[in-house]
Amino acid sequence: MTATLFIYLLCISCWLGGMVFFTMFVAPAVFEHLTLPEAGKLVGAIFPRYYLLGYVAGVIGVILGFYFAISKQPRLWWTLGAVGLLIALALTLYAGAVIRPRIETLRPVPGEPNPDSAKEAEFKRLHRLSVTLNGSVMLLNLLALLSSAAALSRG
Repeated sequence: MTATLFIYLLCISCWLGGMVFFTMFVAPAVFEHLTLPEAGKLVGAIFPRYYLLGYVAGVIGVILGFYFAISKQPRLWWTLGAVGLLIALALTLYAGAVIRPRIETLRPVPGEPNPDSAKEAEFKRLHRLSVTLNGSVMLLNLLALLSSAAALSRG
């Protein structure tokens, strides 16, 4: 149980920690020190790895979360965490596999003589959606950590 619990908590911590670090430190520094087109390109290059971390940590976390929900007490707390991680994984898959590629095709081209205002509006809308999805994933990871702590303190 100790090894599986360690891996479970490590997955949640790495997933959440990577998201927090990127959101609060990497992205602001990149956009502060590079031009907007360069920053967009760099962030676009980071995102496949960013989402890969979520996919791997999410799949392992969901599997182990449901393992604990089935095999350990209190089942309600373990189940809450596992369901939260499952929703977080689904949101991550949607953001990374559906939203991110659409954003990349709409990313403004530097020096474009007549930028398409509809394309720009769609880019901004999808970017806001992506930010909302990622914030939701962070909250769901926090919920999974909280429910794990509750389960461990009661089990």
